[in-house]
Amino acid sequence: MAVRNISTLPTILLAGIILSTGADGASAAERPPSRKELCVKFQAQVHEAIIEHAEAPRAAKAKSLQKKAIRFCASNRQAQGIRTFAKALKVLGVQPANN
Repeated sequence: MAVRNISTLPTILLAGIILSTGADGASAAERPPSRKELCVKFQAQVHEAIIEHAEAPRAAKAKSLQKKAIRFCASNRQAQGIRTFAKALKVLGVQPANN
């Protein structure tokens, strides 16, 4: 009886490891991006838009909004940061990319 319990222990441990590592069929590509990931993505998009539209009359306003958004994201207020990045893009006339 003790031999049987020892042989099932590795099977149970292996099953636990598989379940805990997320092998339930949901890959990283299927899950929506986290707010932190969105902050990074929008920060890069705003940076590129400011470079492209540096001569635009509203570039200074967009840069100010960018700094504000970076502070929001850094202070764990990602939702506000994402909205502020979107405002900065709209000021420059750029559509925020959601992909």
